[in-house]
Amino acid sequence: MKRGAPRAVSNDESRELWRVGDITCLMISCCSGAELQVRRNDEMLVCELYPMKSDLHERARELRTQYEGTQSVQRPQS
Repeated sequence: MKRGAPRAVSNDESRELWRVGDITCLMISCCSGAELQVRRNDEMLVCELYPMKSDLHERARELRTQYEGTQSVQRPQS
């Protein structure tokens, strides 16, 4: 087998954790941990790095509760 120049290998994996209205929470995992992203359309609202996925999931639950409360405040009934 002939060896050439090393190739960059990307093991990044993206997964949607939750969605509230137009706000989406994503987990981007890779070999060095995981990144939590909260986006509204194309705008990045939160970007945090975690060495352990369990910590990321706990933070994602906190943010979901926060954004669910924000959505109900932003949409008053007429």
